Amino acid sequence: LATPIMIDYADPRNRNGIDIVLSLDGSGSMNASGFSKEEPRLSRFEVVQKIASDFVMKRIEDNVGVVLFGDFAFIATPVTYEKEIVSEMIGYLNHGMAGQNTAIGEGIAMGVRALRDSKAKSKVIILLTDGEHNSGSISPKEAVAMVGKEHIRLYTIGIGQKGEFDNALLKQLAHDGHGKFFAAANEKELQSVYDEI
Repeated sequence: LATPIMIDYADPRNRNGIDIVLSLDGSGSMNASGFSKEEPRLSRFEVVQKIASDFVMKRIEDNVGVVLFGDFAFIATPVTYEKEIVSEMIGYLNHGMAGQNTAIGEGIAMGVRALRDSKAKSKVIILLTDGEHNSGSISPKEAVAMVGKEHIRLYTIGIGQKGEFDNALLKQLAHDGHGKFFAAANEKELQSVYDEI
């Protein structure tokens, strides 16, 4: 009994974690630079890619998927245990791939769709944006109602300077989605947010 044991997390029977969808803003404003003090030339999107990839690789027992949203939203990777593939796919994404605007409602709704077949006891969407909802056919209010119906917890992250993102909306969405709202003005703060989550 005292012998050390190893758990093979590659075995599906040992995957008892949570299912997570990272819903990332890929709008035009994510091309702005200066978010990282260490690497000021990097765009916000490039900084987010780096931190999100790191977050994915740390989720040892969990399944992770990625949604990108702009004018519309799409599932970049389905919810899967294959962390390397998810991390690699995040690296292939680009701001502007889904258009220049910010469809927050679509970003949440597509996250719900990605989790629809999930059998996990705990399901989470982590939505990140640097803007205000200004596009898409689904309102944030409608989207958060879908989150509640599917028993998903919604975390929201606003990045950039005060006034750039809709603080009140993101707070309300996190509250209604039984999650938590975070704000990050730079790369270091964003890293701390993902560490806390």
